Amino acid sequence: MADKKQKLVLSIIDFLNQSIDDGTVKADDREGLEIAIQCIGEAFGVDPSDEQQRQRLSIKPAKLLTIFDVFLKTRDKVGSTPSSSGSAPATPRAPSAADKKQAETHKQTGNAHMSAKNHDSAIDSYSKAIALDPTNPVYFSNRAAAYSSKGDHAFAVLDAEKATEVSPSFVKAYSRLGHAQYSLGDYRAAADAFKKGVELDPTNENLKSGLKNATARLPADEDDEDGGPPPLMPEDQINSSSTPPNSAGSGGLPNLGGMADMLRGMGGGAGGGGMPDMASMMNNPMMMQMAQQMMANGGLERLMSNPAVANMMNRVQNGGSMPSMEELMSDPTMRNLASQFTGGRQ
Repeated sequence: MADKKQKLVLSIIDFLNQSIDDGTVKADDREGLEIAIQCIGEAFGVDPSDEQQRQRLSIKPAKLLTIFDVFLKTRDKVGSTPSSSGSAPATPRAPSAADKKQAETHKQTGNAHMSAKNHDSAIDSYSKAIALDPTNPVYFSNRAAAYSSKGDHAFAVLDAEKATEVSPSFVKAYSRLGHAQYSLGDYRAAADAFKKGVELDPTNENLKSGLKNATARLPADEDDEDGGPPPLMPEDQINSSSTPPNSAGSGGLPNLGGMADMLRGMGGGAGGGGMPDMASMMNNPMMMQMAQQMMANGGLERLMSNPAVANMMNRVQNGGSMPSMEELMSDPTMRNLASQFTGGRQ
């Protein structure tokens, strides 16, 4: 039985069970529905109580209703254009030079909204650009990034796939697609997307990192070195070198130079260690955001299992000095962990 069908069956079973639990189904109908759930599971070889099978087939954090909602919204946006049976689909007209120029203006406006984290406004601007020039994959790719940034990863998948359809050689679209699939928990689809991107651009570190992380999720989660999917940025900001040292990167986190300056500004430089006091660190929103992301992607566990970090902690507990930034950054694992928070920009 194909995994795709079993994933659908598990999603249907979860929906039906949820309908029983939340009272959607009347008490008189519960027994009949429970029997139906059992029959559906047996017919397709799906056992919702099997945790190993559930991990393999689950589409979390997406839900069946969420996916259906995406379909309805997409259908409403696209609309139904009647066409005679047997006639080829209409080819969109080629955009004029004026259309392309105006579309670029809308794209730049969308990029500005993305920088300000106004994701809905960015989506609106990219949609205007697409309406004027649907032949440019960048507009679909940027809108996919905007959708993912606000958590609408299912919509991001649709736009990223459209970008690859418009231009199969457009590398960034595979990064967007992999990121969205990864965020939906479909690591196999994410790995496929990243792999296609790497085949097109073997030197792209973001794609290679995304492929590694998605592939590590496939067999099991225990030994996974997951740094998360690549960051989300509009196309013409990906390789920008104009980001100030203390500014947030594409993932909203500082680069190494900015992180060092931030730490020094929180009390570092006093004494031989040069590290800030714990109260200052916990009161800094950027440090709290970093800590939350580390806990979410397993970085905290990897950090505490690092022998170098363990030695530093033992030294501090025994009355020694706090480690300096230079000492922290001299450890390869610490540098690698810090680089994950910079977004891995090229």
